[in-house]
Amino acid sequence: MSLRSSGTTCAVRGCTNNRTKLSQWLKRECYEHKPKTKAECPCQRWYSFHCLSQKDEPKRTWLKNLNLKECSFHFVDKKPTQDNPYPTLFLGYEKPPEKRRRPRTRHVTDEPDVMEVSGEPGPTSQTLQDAQTQWSDPAMEDHIYSKGPTITCGVTTAQSSDSLPVAELTLKDDTDCLLYTGIPLLEFKTLVSCLQHFAPKSSTLPAEDQILLTLMKFRQNFVIADLAKRFKMSPGQVSKTLKFWIDVIAEHTQDLIPWLPRETIKATLPKAFMDSFPNTTCIIDCTESVLQKAKNLDSRTESYSHYYASNTVKYLVATAPSGIFMYISEAYGGKCDRFITQNSGFLDHLRAGDEVMGDRGFTIRDLLEERNVRLIMPAFTRKKSQLTNEQVTRTRRIANVRIHIEQTIRRLKVYKILSQTVPIHFVTKIDKILKICAALVNLRGELISSK
Repeated sequence: MSLRSSGTTCAVRGCTNNRTKLSQWLKRECYEHKPKTKAECPCQRWYSFHCLSQKDEPKRTWLKNLNLKECSFHFVDKKPTQDNPYPTLFLGYEKPPEKRRRPRTRHVTDEPDVMEVSGEPGPTSQTLQDAQTQWSDPAMEDHIYSKGPTITCGVTTAQSSDSLPVAELTLKDDTDCLLYTGIPLLEFKTLVSCLQHFAPKSSTLPAEDQILLTLMKFRQNFVIADLAKRFKMSPGQVSKTLKFWIDVIAEHTQDLIPWLPRETIKATLPKAFMDSFPNTTCIIDCTESVLQKAKNLDSRTESYSHYYASNTVKYLVATAPSGIFMYISEAYGGKCDRFITQNSGFLDHLRAGDEVMGDRGFTIRDLLEERNVRLIMPAFTRKKSQLTNEQVTRTRRIANVRIHIEQTIRRLKVYKILSQTVPIHFVTKIDKILKICAALVNLRGELISSK
């Protein structure tokens, strides 16, 4: 019995008959026998309620069917009778639900199943193997790329490669290492040996794999889900690993971006500089990386670049004539070259007598003259019809040697996290990412020849 606001209610699933409906029906007028109410009429009632039998056997059957009080709709004779004592009609389902058996998995054995096609027992006359137990579909297995060779004609699958670190399986030679990290294999091993002591003890992934994961994100800009599948981690663990190692690598590789002394710069000066610009200290330029569009409109406005027609971050780089990174600034949004040069801290590295080579966009001559530093830059027409022969020759010579910084920036953009769209969740780490990528370029060691 179910007690609700409507009174006694039929307990069968889906049945809405209750005591209130029955009372309202009894109060209606009977038009056939003309009594005032149907309660006084000799007509058979619409339905009635019947309680659970107290006898053991009928009670067990009732409980088995529904376990609660039933109305007359669910009895064949509109009530419990000797021939039909149990409710069997309109019980909320066409037939009682069947018990589901747990599916049995069949394992492949070395001996195939045998089917006797003849009516006599004895040696097999035809051998057939169940199609469901031949072999599993490799495409349905998780992390199939990290497993060893699979023998499809049997049941043995080589799993010895699962115990090896991903770095050992991925980095076979310098070609692989340059593809995934941007540095040769020896330099990568050296970097791992210097940083593995800082690996968190809570992580089950080897320190070598954690560093490889971070560098693969920089070099190829793999999405988080791809890295999670490669290293058998959850996306959340990959994000935590990246944030941790970005901080660690940035802190311990900052010495790889040194401001070289003049003696070292002159000793490694390329031949193109020796004739016309032998005293050049560094070459400066600003470059940009496309940034994922932010939801905040103010942030979009601050980082919008009319030149790229998208949101970008801009940063200043300074390289030695030999091509090594000597300085890389923090990232700025929507600022001009003069503002970045003046506020990034680059001017603090200059000394009296230095020569800085820049492009036409660097209107910083007055800032350098305060420090007794000379600015080398292409000539302007300055409202004149054309340049003089001397100015044209000098501009060509500057363009001939400024190609060195373009080559260095191109080596920096080999790291696709800077050449592709920078994810918005890496904005807070972009300054450290810039320094790490510049340090890795210097660590690679392929400088411009001084000959």
